[in-house]
Amino acid sequence: MGLLDHIPHQGAEPSHRPWPRIVVADEGWRAAIDQLVEGRATLLGFWGESAAVHMALLEAASAELAVVTYECASGSFPSVAIHHPPALRLERTIHDLFGLVPTGAGDTRPWLDHSAWGKSWPLGHRNGARDAAPYDFLPAEGEGLHQVAVGPVHAGIIEPGHFRFTANGEHVARLEQWLGYTHKGIESLMQGASLEAAAKLACRTSGDSAVAYGFAFALAVEAALGIEAPRRAILLRALMAEVERLANHFGDIGAICNDASFALMHAQTGVLRERCLRAADAAFGHRLMMDVIVPGGMARDMSSYGIPAMRALLAEIRKVFPRLIELYDNTASLQDRTVTTGIVKPEYVRQFGAGGYVGRASGRDFDARRAISYAPYGALSFEVPVLEAGDVNARVWIRIREVEQSVALIEQILDSLDDPGGLQTALPPRIGRGACEGMALIEAFRGDVLVWLRLDHELRVERCHLRDASWFQWPLLETAIEGNIIADFPLCNKSFNCSYSGADL
Repeated sequence: MGLLDHIPHQGAEPSHRPWPRIVVADEGWRAAIDQLVEGRATLLGFWGESAAVHMALLEAASAELAVVTYECASGSFPSVAIHHPPALRLERTIHDLFGLVPTGAGDTRPWLDHSAWGKSWPLGHRNGARDAAPYDFLPAEGEGLHQVAVGPVHAGIIEPGHFRFTANGEHVARLEQWLGYTHKGIESLMQGASLEAAAKLACRTSGDSAVAYGFAFALAVEAALGIEAPRRAILLRALMAEVERLANHFGDIGAICNDASFALMHAQTGVLRERCLRAADAAFGHRLMMDVIVPGGMARDMSSYGIPAMRALLAEIRKVFPRLIELYDNTASLQDRTVTTGIVKPEYVRQFGAGGYVGRASGRDFDARRAISYAPYGALSFEVPVLEAGDVNARVWIRIREVEQSVALIEQILDSLDDPGGLQTALPPRIGRGACEGMALIEAFRGDVLVWLRLDHELRVERCHLRDASWFQWPLLETAIEGNIIADFPLCNKSFNCSYSGADL
């Protein structure tokens, strides 16, 4: 039996591609929640509209995807989070943006809304006032406990977020996060936007994942319209995605080592990261490769400098990186800081569907490039590294092995770029009556990114939801630091490197 066979529904929405979207009543909504609670399905996304909520589900055994829709005729829906904790922050966000009430919810505190918008429920059909009350952090009781507040303003130029530690001496008994300080209103700005404007907004959801978001948005549009990008564009998209992955992994490895007071690794991986960004600039005219991927294909081809720059980058990585791996592995003082620090339990990553290096370092063998096998990855050869230890050290090693795989993937893609070919498939000027819907799931450097959208007959965005991998990783950082000392929090935090911006919509 497939995923939808377990969920009573009223039929599938025919304009939703490439996976089905079904509309359910109370019984079907409860059955969908049961799939999550019993571990037969993983929550991929949870978002709202003015009068409906949607859940994207993944059946782990078959990699079958589906979207389940509950229409909120009375302005409410049965709480998912009260039964399945990974839905909590997304559920609170739905209320903040749309005013839809999760009935039976145990935690109704705002998440994105910091009482700074001028109105409540900005994307909903109704307005309402909300008192600007202090945020209530969860209580903790016990002898000798004290609280340490960190942020939202941090040293340097990193994004803002508040971390509330409850500690006994130096040992952390509880960590609670509160984000939302980088709320940009991206989903509001998407509404009514042209595809050109919306694609640019998507790239700016989280700047270090500009390629990943541009890629996912383009695939969602193409799915909605039933078109495919040309072969060369597909290959160039994957090339850009792997270069972005390399740059971020080099930056993360160095930053983790720097927080363990090993600045030499930070300096050397910083050089490699800079070489990735310069190669990207030479090939695509932008260090972060923003606005190059567009619905239908590519805005421009790789420059004549691109292939030489990429070949030189691969040669440099193959020359330098093995020495850095050896240095990391043989530095006892560094291993003393990373091994057994910040452990995430395997059952947590399975429950939360945590992707990327956070999930794979704790035994969750999932990579959207392989599980969904979107083009061109089905025709490329690569391995997905998985470890079981779940500590900072394991998250470093997952990154190391992924660097090696990305180098091999870039080599394969460069060898396949023999035919100049076309760069864009023409989009229709408009579609027939009604709307069309599309969804995409791609693998960013942090993990899987989901984009769901609906287009009107003039190809304007009616609704778009962008879900970063960080939504399901941030809560696990709270579990990783428990029992560790406060001084190890920067190290744990860097080993996660969750996106503030990507989780603030």
